Amino acid sequence: MESNGNRKSGLLTAGGVLSIIGGVLEVIAGGIVVGIVIQNIIRGPLCVPLPQIPWVPWGEIVVDFLPAIVIIVGILILVLGAIGIAGGISALNKKSFGLSLAGAICILPTVLLGILAIIFVSVSKKEF
Repeated sequence: MESNGNRKSGLLTAGGVLSIIGGVLEVIAGGIVVGIVIQNIIRGPLCVPLPQIPWVPWGEIVVDFLPAIVIIVGILILVLGAIGIAGGISALNKKSFGLSLAGAICILPTVLLGILAIIFVSVSKKEF
């Protein structure tokens, strides 16, 4: 799909919008993960009380996890989402093909949106 100066295909716009939507979803998910870890650090591990079972010597299960690994994953998702948003804005403004493609690649954790955004931005390379 070639584009002359007057006509443009909507694929680049669709790729930019998908990158922004995927980036926002990743920022929200990363924020939730980081928030849960911080809440776990501040309040302590989550304790789930068990019903009274005579043969179980303990009365609750402590749900604890490795907050360092989880917070690193949460921050990574936040950063990928921010790059996805920046790439989507770059695609809508037709500024930098490299940043637009990097933004589309960074939203790959949102599988369908990421694949479609990569395809749409790649096909629309001539519009930059």
